[in-house]
Amino acid sequence: MKRLLVSIGLSVLLFPLYAQVTHRDHPYTQEYAIKYTATSEPQTVESDRNGNIQLLSNGSLKKLSGGELLLPGTIVDDNSYRFMKDKAIVDIAQLDGQFVYLDKRVIFSNAWAGTLYIPHDVEDAVGLIPLSKTEYVVYGKNKIQYLKDGKSAWSTTLPQSTLLEVVKGNDAHQVLILTDGELLLGELNNMKTKSLYKGNGFVSVAQHGNEVIIAHKSEGLYFFNESYALTRKNPKLPSLALQVVRSLNGELWVGSKQGAFRMDKGGEIKYYASKRWLVDDGVVDIKLGTDGNMLILTDKGLSKIISKTMTLAEKAIFYENQVRARHIRNGFNSTLSGMTDGDISTGYMSDSDNDGLWTSMYLAGQAFRYVVTKDPEALQNTRESLDAMDRLYGINPIKGFPARSFERTGHINELADPERWQKSPHKDWDWKATTSSDEAIGHIFAFGVIAEIIEDRGIKDQAIRLIDSLMSHIVAHEYYLIDYDGKPTEWGKWNPTYVNGFSKNVGDRKLNSSNIIAMLQTAYHFTKKEIFKTKAFELMDKHGYLENLMRPMDQIGKSDGTEDDLSQLLSVYWNHSDDEMYFLGYWGLYRYAFNKELKEKFKEAIVDHWKIELPEKEALWNIITAMTGIPDCGMNDAVWYLQKYPLDLIHWNIKNSDRKDIEMVEGNFRNQYTKVVLPPDELKISRHNANRFVLDGGNGGRAENSAGDIWLLPYWMGRYLQIIH
Repeated sequence: MKRLLVSIGLSVLLFPLYAQVTHRDHPYTQEYAIKYTATSEPQTVESDRNGNIQLLSNGSLKKLSGGELLLPGTIVDDNSYRFMKDKAIVDIAQLDGQFVYLDKRVIFSNAWAGTLYIPHDVEDAVGLIPLSKTEYVVYGKNKIQYLKDGKSAWSTTLPQSTLLEVVKGNDAHQVLILTDGELLLGELNNMKTKSLYKGNGFVSVAQHGNEVIIAHKSEGLYFFNESYALTRKNPKLPSLALQVVRSLNGELWVGSKQGAFRMDKGGEIKYYASKRWLVDDGVVDIKLGTDGNMLILTDKGLSKIISKTMTLAEKAIFYENQVRARHIRNGFNSTLSGMTDGDISTGYMSDSDNDGLWTSMYLAGQAFRYVVTKDPEALQNTRESLDAMDRLYGINPIKGFPARSFERTGHINELADPERWQKSPHKDWDWKATTSSDEAIGHIFAFGVIAEIIEDRGIKDQAIRLIDSLMSHIVAHEYYLIDYDGKPTEWGKWNPTYVNGFSKNVGDRKLNSSNIIAMLQTAYHFTKKEIFKTKAFELMDKHGYLENLMRPMDQIGKSDGTEDDLSQLLSVYWNHSDDEMYFLGYWGLYRYAFNKELKEKFKEAIVDHWKIELPEKEALWNIITAMTGIPDCGMNDAVWYLQKYPLDLIHWNIKNSDRKDIEMVEGNFRNQYTKVVLPPDELKISRHNANRFVLDGGNGGRAENSAGDIWLLPYWMGRYLQIIH
């Protein structure tokens, strides 16, 4: 049947019997931060038409040095023009792309051949508002002066108030004047002020289109219409400890003691907090740079929020480089750990309980990448990581048993879980025992993908051999992983006595049934050994595994309290690691089904599970489900996840639980804490086995995740399935 592609953001791909929504890759805006630390508290920042950025700190001009994504720069003295040192500068402004300075006596600039030089008589001047090349407003603690054509045209004093801010109004010759308790309008042509609104606790003001907006120190934002009548207050904000409000590029930007946020015309909020975005969360000011990027000034430095046009394909290249540069350890897909405050140069590649699982996910992604692009680098990556997976089976003396990990000998006490490590027969190496079911399903998923789609005979045969080895071990040992001590590992159990020992509503009964049938199907599909098929049907027909795996997800829940301790432990709340195991298993469950009747049943189970996952907007679950051919796998949400995932994968501390702009929900079995999941770039970095509704977390910038499993797997799988093109 012909395939139809419609060249729009979301297109329709025709399959037999139904149409499937897909995504045509197109440029979008990817944001990231470049941070600069200061040695003294900065007061203001400005940029000019040449891309130069100047800051003011304690009367001294500063500039930026170095700085790029993940490599912070510094704020240093600006000595580029020697004779500026004599000036007691109190503010910097920008006019026509040029720096304009205010000192205690004059307004001046080095632009226009230095001809701008206008004396003022505002004692304790603090702020400058350029209206045009010939018109300026200067203000101090309680005095405002309007200068025109080099002379004072008007001035006024507010003796009972302390001026906080003066900003341009809606008219060219109007300014908004804010004190801590009053908003006034300064009419420069009429040379008078008019009180507009009185209150208390004001901190900043902005003219935003036809509206005027006041930031209050504890009550949120006040909105006034073009007639200056108060129309509404908005306390539903990420923070109520507001410090500054600005109208920039048609959007409202707000700075607080807990970060910055912007509100678009529809009221949607984007939150920038934590060291992912800012040097610190105490926002002092926000300016629009001449290059279109935002400059967020904080107590301890400056952050440039870069808005870069990028496609998903270009983002994939960035992540591919990230993985190869600092996340491949012995062929494993590893985490960079032991970092100091996000400094990637201080980290080391650490071992993990799940080296095999995270590497399986990266490995499958590289196989998909190779088939899609024919890039020899992807094939070499596949070969190297498959060799690492292969060695998991040979590093220990147990036939068909995969180690969790391996590492050079003599360092057991420096590794995670030192009690689980064993001496290897291979000289200079140790291996990690207690391999679990999540490792096993990850292995079979990746080996199945490679065996199915990689044409290289050597690699294909290697993957099939590993499938056979693992599944032969499991079948020979009555559906257990048998460790070095001759006993089953804690979680490597698919035996009917164990699985059916759980009540029907305990998730592990369904999960382990689903996984083992997927694994046996995969083994039979590629080895054609009848024992795997026979054992699978025995489990389904004799031991109820088909019924178990088909049980609807809405029947999975908490134990009734009469079950054994393990059943109660496993059903306290939904385990999101189970989701990862289910969906990785679904690849083999659906694609290698023994017959069409089973394939339709398995599709029913997969779609039933997928439906309850939709609120998480998890790209991998949606994209895996797309293989069943359903009309829409949640493509919009999958693309949203891929686009919104941050380029910075460092484990910064994230806190969202204090936000007033998110709607919380009552406690529930799945631990969905909010009505709508937050974007990935506002959440802590987490793998697919985590709860995406968790609002707080991080570890102080001490680790960086690899993009290999988090992002590259769903992206390249989507490319392979032709739902991203």
